[in-house]
Amino acid sequence: MFHATIAGTGRAVPERVLTNADLTKMVETSDEWITSRTGIRERRVAQEGDILSDFSMRAAIPAMEAAGVGPMDLDTIILATCTPDHPIPGAAPVVQHKLGAKKAAAFDLNAACSGWLYGLHVADGLIQSGKAKTILLVGAEFLTRFVDYTDRNTCILFGDGAGATVLKATKADHGVLSTSIHSDGEGAPFIAMPGGGSTYPPNRPETLENRLPFIQMKGGETFKIAIRSMVEVSKFVLAESGFTTADVNWLLPHQANERILTATAERLQIPTERCMNNIGRYGNTSAASIPIALDEYARDGRLKRGDLILITAFGGGLTWGAALVRW
Repeated sequence: MFHATIAGTGRAVPERVLTNADLTKMVETSDEWITSRTGIRERRVAQEGDILSDFSMRAAIPAMEAAGVGPMDLDTIILATCTPDHPIPGAAPVVQHKLGAKKAAAFDLNAACSGWLYGLHVADGLIQSGKAKTILLVGAEFLTRFVDYTDRNTCILFGDGAGATVLKATKADHGVLSTSIHSDGEGAPFIAMPGGGSTYPPNRPETLENRLPFIQMKGGETFKIAIRSMVEVSKFVLAESGFTTADVNWLLPHQANERILTATAERLQIPTERCMNNIGRYGNTSAASIPIALDEYARDGRLKRGDLILITAFGGGLTWGAALVRW
């Protein structure tokens, strides 16, 4: 039976760098306070005129080149994002048009920080069913457009960027070995942006007055649940495929917070030197963090053919999941 393999990767990030020193001029904080709690030293920030679909396209082009495919080879485009260009239409059809991928069905997928991993689960299912053969899966976010720079607990965390992967159908022993995704809506208030939808629409003055179109987080509650959930689902996909953590070459957690990365690796008994980590330079880019890291590690040669990669994520919804991939 066919399954998905990652045939190419790409990334695109804004030019503007916002350092911790820059943030100290905007909100009451310090470099030491941010770094010690999050591991973040700087993040990329979209500038005036930057458009999410453009960055998605810029990430997609090198991914397609690496995979040896053109726009007309794509039959599906999945764009994982919670910060699209606009509510209607979705950003994926816009990317399809900009790429010239006229044969591809295109749709957005919103699972917050778990978005790319949810997209991998869906893409692998489409390929296994025979409904698709070549899929462009993009994770892209412009989170800083929805950050409240008066809230020092959240504004320090987020950055912008896009990462892309091309998935091809294969019967080889590499590629996606297992995926598992989960949700718990009871925890929806832990990570949320209440305003801007049909509950608190933008045409009501109180929506802006109460600062509802900004990201809100309950960090303490989220921290504990995130680690536990990612560890449990990671163990599940390993067991389903007949592997243990000792077999894993690389752990790739969603880049949310260095404390979460470290704690997840420790509980899985995976050495931190085998944990992919670029949060110091990009911050939390939500659905983009995993494909951005994949592209970095693939292009600088740290990822080798045959490496076993354990990927896990946790995000708003609440949503979480894991995947085991043979590179």
